[in-house]
Amino acid sequence: MTRMPKPAPESTKTSLRQRLTEHAHNRWPALLAVPIRYRGSFAYVDGRLPEGTTLPLCRLRYNGSASIWGFAIYLASRDSYQDSILPSGLPAGSPEEALDCACGLYLNDPTA
Repeated sequence: MTRMPKPAPESTKTSLRQRLTEHAHNRWPALLAVPIRYRGSFAYVDGRLPEGTTLPLCRLRYNGSASIWGFAIYLASRDSYQDSILPSGLPAGSPEEALDCACGLYLNDPTA
């Protein structure tokens, strides 16, 4: 029998929202907002552009730590998420690192 991962507590969800909002404001000025949806242990991160378009960016997996999350990139070609490796070479990292990786791809900034 496998254990289902627990969803992130409300305090972690609040922290994640604040961290990604602040990071996007400082690093990704092209984003108007960073909406996050939750389902089970997953946080789905989108980017809202000023003209109103919402881009799915990535999915974060809560593993019991507010600072390290599993990472899956959104694949527009498949309209789904795929577990991925961050630029650090690891499958998990900070939410900010995950946002930078996804925005680098979808906002066309290879320096991310």
